Amino acid sequence: MKYFFPDSQDLVDPSFDFERERRSTTRKRQRDDLYAHEVFSSTPFDGLLVSKGIVDGYGGLGSRYTLAQRHRLLRLGAPEFFRIDQAPRKLALMGDCGAFTYVKEEEPPYSVDELLEFYGGCRFDYGLSLDHVILLFKPEADASRDALKALVPKEMQDRRELTLELAEAFLRKHKAGKYTFEPIGVAQGWSPLSYAESVKALQKMGYHFIALGGMVPLKSPELLACLEAIDKVRKPGIQLHLLGITRTEHLKDFDRLGITSFDSTSPLRQAFKDDKDNYYTPERNYTAIRIPQVEGNPGLQRMISSGEVSQDVARKLEKACLEGMRLFEAGKRTVDEVLALLMEYERFYDPGSKKNHAEAYRRTLTDAPWRKCPCDVCRELRYHVVLFRGAERNRRRGFHNVWTFYQQLEKQLGLEKGSAA
Repeated sequence: MKYFFPDSQDLVDPSFDFERERRSTTRKRQRDDLYAHEVFSSTPFDGLLVSKGIVDGYGGLGSRYTLAQRHRLLRLGAPEFFRIDQAPRKLALMGDCGAFTYVKEEEPPYSVDELLEFYGGCRFDYGLSLDHVILLFKPEADASRDALKALVPKEMQDRRELTLELAEAFLRKHKAGKYTFEPIGVAQGWSPLSYAESVKALQKMGYHFIALGGMVPLKSPELLACLEAIDKVRKPGIQLHLLGITRTEHLKDFDRLGITSFDSTSPLRQAFKDDKDNYYTPERNYTAIRIPQVEGNPGLQRMISSGEVSQDVARKLEKACLEGMRLFEAGKRTVDEVLALLMEYERFYDPGSKKNHAEAYRRTLTDAPWRKCPCDVCRELRYHVVLFRGAERNRRRGFHNVWTFYQQLEKQLGLEKGSAA
Protein backbone atom coordinates (compact mmCIF):
# COMPACT_ATOMS: atom_id res chain seq x y z
CA MET A 1 0.00 0.00 0.00
CA LYS A 2 1.50 3.34 -1.07
CA TYR A 3 1.25 6.70 0.67
CA PHE A 4 1.19 9.84 -1.47
CA PHE A 5 2.09 13.10 0.26
CA PRO A 6 -0.06 16.01 -1.02
CA ASP A 7 1.93 19.06 -2.08
CA SER A 8 1.04 22.46 -0.63
CA GLN A 9 4.46 24.01 -1.21
CA ASP A 10 5.49 23.24 2.34
CA LEU A 11 9.23 23.81 2.24
CA VAL A 12 11.74 24.65 4.97
CA ASP A 13 14.70 27.00 4.90
CA PRO A 14 17.97 25.18 5.72
CA SER A 15 19.65 28.53 6.43
CA PHE A 16 17.27 29.40 9.28
CA ASP A 17 19.09 30.03 12.57
CA PHE A 18 16.80 28.85 15.38
CA GLU A 19 18.81 30.46 18.14
CA ARG A 20 18.90 33.94 16.58
CA GLU A 21 15.60 33.61 14.64
CA ARG A 22 17.25 34.72 11.40
CA ARG A 23 17.67 33.41 7.88
CA SER A 24 20.21 34.01 5.15
CA THR A 25 19.79 37.33 3.33
CA THR A 26 20.66 35.62 0.03
CA ARG A 27 18.03 32.87 0.40
CA LYS A 28 15.73 32.24 -2.57
CA ARG A 29 12.74 30.13 -1.63
CA GLN A 30 12.34 27.78 -4.60
CA ARG A 31 16.05 27.39 -5.17
CA ASP A 32 17.30 27.04 -1.60
CA ASP A 33 14.41 25.74 0.52
CA LEU A 34 13.92 22.02 0.93
CA TYR A 35 10.98 19.70 0.31
CA ALA A 36 10.32 16.90 2.79
CA HIS A 37 11.96 14.34 0.52
CA GLU A 38 15.16 16.43 0.58
CA VAL A 39 15.18 16.66 4.38
CA PHE A 40 15.17 12.95 5.18
CA SER A 41 17.76 10.29 4.44
CA SER A 42 14.86 7.81 4.17
CA THR A 43 11.87 9.26 2.28
CA PRO A 44 8.67 8.92 4.37
CA PHE A 45 6.25 8.54 1.45
CA ASP A 46 5.99 6.76 -1.89
CA GLY A 47 4.97 9.69 -4.06
CA LEU A 48 3.65 13.23 -4.30
CA LEU A 49 0.09 14.25 -5.11
CA VAL A 50 -0.11 17.61 -6.90
CA SER A 51 -3.47 19.34 -7.22
CA LYS A 52 -4.33 21.73 -10.03
CA GLY A 53 -6.53 23.57 -7.54
CA ILE A 54 -3.54 24.17 -5.25
CA VAL A 55 -1.32 25.22 -8.15
CA ASP A 56 -3.85 27.57 -9.79
CA GLY A 57 -5.92 28.59 -6.78
CA TYR A 58 -9.64 29.12 -7.15
CA GLY A 59 -12.25 31.43 -5.64
CA GLY A 60 -11.41 32.33 -2.05
CA LEU A 61 -8.59 29.79 -1.96
CA GLY A 62 -5.52 31.44 -3.38
CA SER A 63 -2.72 29.54 -5.06
CA ARG A 64 0.09 28.18 -2.91
CA TYR A 65 2.35 28.98 -5.85
CA THR A 66 3.64 32.32 -7.06
CA LEU A 67 3.07 33.14 -10.71
CA ALA A 68 6.75 32.44 -11.39
CA GLN A 69 6.49 29.04 -9.69
CA ARG A 70 3.43 28.08 -11.74
CA HIS A 71 5.23 28.97 -14.95
CA ARG A 72 8.32 27.07 -13.82
CA LEU A 73 6.31 23.95 -12.97
CA LEU A 74 4.68 23.93 -16.40
CA ARG A 75 7.93 24.73 -18.18
CA LEU A 76 10.18 22.21 -16.44
CA GLY A 77 7.69 19.50 -15.52
CA ALA A 78 7.02 18.11 -12.04
CA PRO A 79 10.05 15.76 -11.78
CA GLU A 80 12.53 18.62 -12.18
CA PHE A 81 10.42 21.22 -10.34
CA PHE A 82 10.13 19.03 -7.24
CA ARG A 83 13.69 17.78 -7.61
CA ILE A 84 12.57 14.21 -7.03
CA ASP A 85 15.95 13.01 -8.24
CA GLN A 86 17.18 14.30 -4.85
CA ALA A 87 14.99 11.80 -2.99
CA PRO A 88 16.72 8.70 -1.61
CA ARG A 89 14.40 6.54 -3.70
CA LYS A 90 12.14 6.84 -6.72
CA LEU A 91 8.93 8.76 -6.10
CA ALA A 92 5.75 8.57 -8.17
CA LEU A 93 3.88 11.75 -9.15
CA MET A 94 0.08 11.84 -9.11
CA GLY A 95 -2.01 14.72 -10.48
CA ASP A 96 -5.42 15.72 -9.11
CA CYS A 97 -7.94 18.38 -10.14
CA GLY A 98 -8.52 19.64 -6.58
CA ALA A 99 -12.31 19.29 -6.42
CA PHE A 100 -12.51 20.67 -2.87
CA THR A 101 -11.37 24.09 -4.11
CA TYR A 102 -14.53 24.49 -6.21
CA VAL A 103 -17.00 22.45 -4.16
CA LYS A 104 -19.49 25.36 -4.02
CA GLU A 105 -19.64 25.77 -7.79
CA GLU A 106 -22.33 24.17 -9.95
CA GLU A 107 -19.73 22.72 -12.30
CA PRO A 108 -15.94 22.29 -12.28
CA PRO A 109 -14.11 25.41 -13.51
CA TYR A 110 -11.79 23.34 -15.71
CA SER A 111 -12.37 21.35 -18.86
CA VAL A 112 -11.17 17.80 -19.47
CA ASP A 113 -8.78 19.14 -22.11
CA GLU A 114 -7.25 21.64 -19.67
CA LEU A 115 -6.73 18.91 -17.08
CA LEU A 116 -5.12 16.55 -19.59
CA GLU A 117 -2.81 19.34 -20.73
CA PHE A 118 -1.86 20.03 -17.11
CA TYR A 119 -1.07 16.38 -16.35
CA GLY A 120 0.76 15.81 -19.61
CA GLY A 121 2.74 19.04 -19.41
CA CYS A 122 3.79 18.35 -15.82
CA ARG A 123 4.85 14.80 -16.72
CA PHE A 124 2.92 13.05 -13.96
CA ASP A 125 2.91 9.27 -13.61
CA TYR A 126 -0.81 9.22 -12.75
CA GLY A 127 -3.69 11.59 -13.44
CA LEU A 128 -7.16 11.65 -11.85
CA SER A 129 -10.24 12.32 -13.96
CA LEU A 130 -12.14 15.59 -13.53
CA ASP A 131 -14.75 15.25 -10.77
CA HIS A 132 -17.21 17.18 -8.63
CA VAL A 133 -17.12 16.21 -4.96
CA ILE A 134 -20.31 15.15 -3.11
CA LEU A 135 -20.29 16.11 0.57
CA LEU A 136 -23.32 14.09 1.62
CA PHE A 137 -23.76 10.67 3.17
CA LYS A 138 -27.24 9.12 3.16
CA PRO A 139 -27.02 5.31 3.33
CA GLU A 140 -30.78 5.18 3.89
CA ALA A 141 -31.17 6.30 0.26
CA ASP A 142 -30.15 2.79 -0.83
CA ALA A 143 -33.50 1.40 0.40
CA SER A 144 -35.61 2.46 -2.60
CA ARG A 145 -36.07 4.96 -5.42
CA ASP A 146 -38.47 6.94 -3.23
CA ALA A 147 -35.87 7.08 -0.45
CA LEU A 148 -33.26 8.24 -2.95
CA LYS A 149 -35.51 11.00 -4.22
CA ALA A 150 -36.43 12.15 -0.71
CA LEU A 151 -32.95 12.06 0.82
CA VAL A 152 -30.52 13.00 -1.95
CA PRO A 153 -31.00 16.39 -3.63
CA LYS A 154 -31.07 16.31 -7.42
CA GLU A 155 -27.99 18.54 -7.44
CA MET A 156 -25.98 15.79 -5.72
CA GLN A 157 -27.32 13.12 -8.06
CA ASP A 158 -26.37 15.33 -11.00
CA ARG A 159 -22.84 15.70 -9.60
CA ARG A 160 -22.37 11.95 -9.60
CA GLU A 161 -23.61 11.66 -13.17
CA LEU A 162 -21.42 14.57 -14.26
CA THR A 163 -18.37 12.99 -12.60
CA LEU A 164 -18.97 9.78 -14.55
CA GLU A 165 -19.52 11.65 -17.83
CA LEU A 166 -16.28 13.57 -17.29
CA ALA A 167 -14.44 10.35 -16.47
CA GLU A 168 -15.62 8.80 -19.72
CA ALA A 169 -14.51 11.85 -21.73
CA PHE A 170 -11.21 11.92 -19.83
CA LEU A 171 -10.40 8.30 -20.69
CA ARG A 172 -11.43 8.70 -24.32
CA LYS A 173 -9.33 11.81 -24.82
CA HIS A 174 -6.43 10.30 -22.90
CA LYS A 175 -6.30 7.45 -25.40
CA ALA A 176 -6.73 9.73 -28.39
CA GLY A 177 -3.98 12.07 -27.17
CA LYS A 178 -1.61 9.19 -26.47
CA TYR A 179 -0.71 10.57 -23.05
CA THR A 180 1.84 8.54 -21.13
CA PHE A 181 0.49 8.94 -17.58
CA GLU A 182 -1.87 6.29 -16.19
CA PRO A 183 -5.49 7.53 -16.00
CA ILE A 184 -7.38 7.14 -12.73
CA GLY A 185 -11.17 7.36 -12.73
CA VAL A 186 -12.79 9.13 -9.77
CA ALA A 187 -15.86 7.65 -8.07
CA GLN A 188 -18.24 9.85 -6.08
CA GLY A 189 -21.32 8.84 -4.10
CA TRP A 190 -23.53 9.40 -1.08
CA SER A 191 -23.99 5.79 0.10
CA PRO A 192 -22.45 2.32 -0.19
CA LEU A 193 -24.61 1.45 -3.19
CA SER A 194 -24.01 4.71 -5.07
CA TYR A 195 -20.23 4.34 -4.64
CA ALA A 196 -20.40 0.72 -5.80
CA GLU A 197 -22.40 1.74 -8.87
CA SER A 198 -19.86 4.46 -9.69
CA VAL A 199 -16.98 1.98 -9.46
CA LYS A 200 -18.90 -0.49 -11.59
CA ALA A 201 -19.46 2.19 -14.26
CA LEU A 202 -15.79 3.21 -14.26
CA GLN A 203 -14.69 -0.40 -14.66
CA LYS A 204 -17.03 -0.76 -17.63
CA MET A 205 -15.43 2.32 -19.21
CA GLY A 206 -12.06 0.60 -19.01
CA TYR A 207 -10.43 2.07 -15.90
CA HIS A 208 -8.02 -0.19 -14.03
CA PHE A 209 -7.22 2.35 -11.31
CA ILE A 210 -10.05 4.10 -9.44
CA ALA A 211 -9.90 6.86 -6.79
CA LEU A 212 -12.65 7.18 -4.17
CA GLY A 213 -13.51 10.82 -3.46
CA GLY A 214 -15.67 12.64 -0.92
CA MET A 215 -15.05 10.13 1.89
CA VAL A 216 -13.01 12.34 4.22
CA PRO A 217 -16.04 13.34 6.41
CA LEU A 218 -17.21 9.73 6.81
CA LYS A 219 -16.88 7.91 10.11
CA SER A 220 -14.90 4.69 9.96
CA PRO A 221 -17.94 2.32 10.00
CA GLU A 222 -19.48 4.34 7.14
CA LEU A 223 -16.24 4.27 5.17
CA LEU A 224 -15.85 0.53 5.65
CA ALA A 225 -19.48 -0.07 4.63
CA CYS A 226 -18.79 1.72 1.33
CA LEU A 227 -15.60 -0.27 0.75
CA GLU A 228 -17.43 -3.53 1.43
CA ALA A 229 -20.10 -2.62 -1.14
CA ILE A 230 -17.44 -1.63 -3.68
CA ASP A 231 -15.58 -4.89 -3.08
CA LYS A 232 -18.63 -6.85 -4.19
CA VAL A 233 -18.46 -5.30 -7.68
CA ARG A 234 -14.69 -4.76 -7.93
CA LYS A 235 -13.08 -6.82 -10.65
CA PRO A 236 -9.81 -8.70 -10.04
CA GLY A 237 -6.77 -6.50 -10.48
CA ILE A 238 -8.62 -3.20 -10.05
CA GLN A 239 -6.60 -0.82 -7.85
CA LEU A 240 -8.30 1.62 -5.48
CA HIS A 241 -6.97 4.92 -4.10
CA LEU A 242 -8.47 6.67 -1.07
CA LEU A 243 -8.45 10.45 -1.45
CA GLY A 244 -7.59 12.31 1.76
CA ILE A 245 -7.85 9.30 4.10
CA THR A 246 -5.31 7.93 6.60
CA ARG A 247 -7.14 5.79 9.23
CA THR A 248 -4.14 3.52 9.84
CA GLU A 249 -6.11 1.51 12.38
CA HIS A 250 -7.99 0.01 9.43
CA LEU A 251 -5.03 -0.80 7.19
CA LYS A 252 -5.69 -4.54 7.22
CA ASP A 253 -9.30 -3.94 6.16
CA PHE A 254 -8.14 -1.54 3.46
CA ASP A 255 -5.69 -4.10 2.13
CA ARG A 256 -8.36 -6.81 2.11
CA LEU A 257 -10.79 -4.51 0.28
CA GLY A 258 -8.45 -3.59 -2.57
CA ILE A 259 -6.97 -0.26 -1.42
CA THR A 260 -3.50 0.01 -2.93
CA SER A 261 -2.76 3.69 -2.16
CA PHE A 262 -3.99 6.75 -0.28
CA ASP A 263 -3.04 10.35 0.40
CA SER A 264 -3.46 12.71 3.33
CA THR A 265 -1.95 15.87 4.82
CA SER A 266 -3.22 15.06 8.35
CA PRO A 267 0.19 14.20 9.86
CA LEU A 268 1.63 17.49 8.58
CA ARG A 269 -1.37 19.67 9.48
CA GLN A 270 -1.76 18.29 12.99
CA ALA A 271 1.63 19.73 13.82
CA PHE A 272 0.15 23.24 13.84
CA LYS A 273 -3.63 22.92 13.41
CA ASP A 274 -4.48 20.64 16.34
CA ASP A 275 -4.73 21.97 19.88
CA LYS A 276 -3.19 18.86 21.46
CA ASP A 277 -1.79 16.21 19.13
CA ASN A 278 1.08 18.10 17.51
CA TYR A 279 4.06 15.75 17.81
CA TYR A 280 3.78 12.07 16.83
CA THR A 281 5.56 9.16 18.46
CA PRO A 282 4.84 5.44 17.99
CA GLU A 283 3.37 5.27 21.50
CA ARG A 284 1.39 8.52 21.75
CA ASN A 285 1.05 12.08 20.50
CA TYR A 286 2.33 15.11 22.41
CA THR A 287 1.29 18.74 22.66
CA ALA A 288 3.76 21.22 21.19
CA ILE A 289 4.94 23.99 23.51
CA ARG A 290 3.57 27.37 22.49
CA ILE A 291 5.95 30.32 22.67
CA PRO A 292 4.34 32.87 20.31
CA GLN A 293 6.51 35.39 18.52
CA VAL A 294 5.66 38.85 19.77
CA GLU A 295 6.07 40.32 16.29
CA GLY A 296 4.48 37.34 14.54
CA ASN A 297 1.31 36.70 16.55
CA PRO A 298 -1.72 38.69 15.23
CA GLY A 299 -3.71 38.37 18.46
CA LEU A 300 -0.83 39.54 20.61
CA GLN A 301 -0.08 42.39 18.22
CA ARG A 302 -3.70 43.59 18.47
CA MET A 303 -3.49 43.57 22.25
CA ILE A 304 -0.25 45.57 22.13
CA SER A 305 -1.65 48.07 19.60
CA SER A 306 -4.77 48.64 21.68
CA GLY A 307 -2.71 49.22 24.81
CA GLU A 308 -4.07 46.17 26.65
CA VAL A 309 -0.59 44.78 27.23
CA SER A 310 2.97 46.07 27.19
CA GLN A 311 5.20 45.16 24.27
CA ASP A 312 8.26 45.30 26.51
CA VAL A 313 6.73 42.85 28.98
CA ALA A 314 5.70 40.57 26.10
CA ARG A 315 9.23 40.48 24.74
CA LYS A 316 10.66 39.86 28.20
CA LEU A 317 8.35 36.86 28.78
CA GLU A 318 8.97 35.48 25.30
CA LYS A 319 12.74 35.70 25.77
CA ALA A 320 12.51 34.09 29.22
CA CYS A 321 10.61 31.10 27.80
CA LEU A 322 13.09 30.57 24.97
CA GLU A 323 16.04 30.84 27.36
CA GLY A 324 14.29 28.48 29.77
CA MET A 325 13.89 25.85 27.06
CA ARG A 326 17.53 26.23 26.03
CA LEU A 327 18.71 25.74 29.61
CA PHE A 328 16.30 22.84 30.12
CA GLU A 329 17.81 21.04 27.14
CA ALA A 330 21.25 21.65 28.65
CA GLY A 331 20.10 20.12 31.95
CA LYS A 332 20.24 23.45 33.81
CA ARG A 333 16.51 23.95 34.42
CA THR A 334 13.89 21.60 35.84
CA VAL A 335 10.50 20.79 34.33
CA ASP A 336 8.77 22.85 37.04
CA GLU A 337 10.99 25.88 36.45
CA VAL A 338 10.36 25.92 32.70
CA LEU A 339 6.67 25.20 33.16
CA ALA A 340 6.30 28.23 35.44
CA LEU A 341 7.76 30.47 32.70
CA LEU A 342 5.56 28.97 30.00
CA MET A 343 2.36 29.36 32.00
CA GLU A 344 3.18 32.96 32.94
CA TYR A 345 3.53 33.77 29.23
CA GLU A 346 0.36 31.85 28.37
CA ARG A 347 -1.67 33.82 30.93
CA PHE A 348 -0.23 36.99 29.37
CA TYR A 349 -0.93 36.29 25.67
CA ASP A 350 -4.18 34.36 26.21
CA PRO A 351 -5.87 35.97 29.25
CA GLY A 352 -9.27 34.65 30.25
CA SER A 353 -8.94 31.56 28.09
CA LYS A 354 -10.30 28.28 29.43
CA LYS A 355 -7.41 26.48 27.75
CA ASN A 356 -4.62 25.51 30.10
CA HIS A 357 -1.69 23.59 28.68
CA ALA A 358 0.10 23.01 31.98
CA GLU A 359 -0.41 19.25 32.22
CA ALA A 360 0.15 18.69 28.50
CA TYR A 361 3.38 20.70 28.62
CA ARG A 362 4.51 18.84 31.72
CA ARG A 363 4.10 15.54 29.87
CA THR A 364 6.00 16.83 26.84
CA LEU A 365 8.85 18.17 28.97
CA THR A 366 9.02 15.14 31.24
CA ASP A 367 9.13 12.63 28.39
CA ALA A 368 11.24 14.84 26.07
CA PRO A 369 10.31 12.62 23.09
CA TRP A 370 12.56 14.47 20.63
CA ARG A 371 15.62 13.06 22.43
CA LYS A 372 14.60 9.51 21.53
CA CYS A 373 13.47 10.11 17.94
CA PRO A 374 15.98 8.96 15.26
CA CYS A 375 14.51 11.04 12.41
CA ASP A 376 16.69 13.63 10.68
CA VAL A 377 14.51 16.55 11.83
CA CYS A 378 14.68 15.73 15.54
CA ARG A 379 18.39 14.92 15.44
CA GLU A 380 19.09 18.34 13.90
CA LEU A 381 16.55 20.55 15.70
CA ARG A 382 16.47 18.86 19.11
CA TYR A 383 13.98 20.67 21.43
CA HIS A 384 13.12 23.28 18.79
CA VAL A 385 10.97 20.66 17.02
CA VAL A 386 8.37 20.78 19.83
CA LEU A 387 8.16 24.57 19.96
CA PHE A 388 4.91 25.83 18.45
CA ARG A 389 6.45 28.93 16.97
CA GLY A 390 6.67 30.09 13.35
CA ALA A 391 6.55 28.15 10.11
CA GLU A 392 10.14 26.91 10.18
CA ARG A 393 9.63 24.93 13.39
CA ASN A 394 6.01 24.01 12.75
CA ARG A 395 6.63 22.62 9.27
CA ARG A 396 9.63 20.63 10.41
CA ARG A 397 7.50 19.14 13.19
CA GLY A 398 4.96 18.30 10.49
CA PHE A 399 7.71 16.58 8.49
CA HIS A 400 8.64 14.61 11.63
CA ASN A 401 4.99 13.55 11.93
CA VAL A 402 4.94 12.35 8.32
CA TRP A 403 8.14 10.36 8.97
CA THR A 404 6.70 8.78 12.14
CA PHE A 405 3.41 8.05 10.40
CA TYR A 406 5.21 6.29 7.56
CA GLN A 407 7.29 4.20 9.97
CA GLN A 408 4.07 3.05 11.63
CA LEU A 409 2.51 2.38 8.23
CA GLU A 410 5.38 0.12 7.23
CA LYS A 411 5.26 -1.66 10.57
CA GLN A 412 1.54 -2.34 10.38
CA LEU A 413 1.86 -3.58 6.81
CA GLY A 414 4.58 -5.95 7.97
CA LEU A 415 7.37 -4.39 5.93
CA GLU A 416 10.93 -4.52 7.13
CA LYS A 417 12.69 -1.19 7.52
CA GLY A 418 13.89 0.04 4.17
CA SER A 419 12.10 -2.65 2.17
CA ALA A 420 10.11 -0.06 0.22
CA ALA A 421 13.24 1.84 -0.75
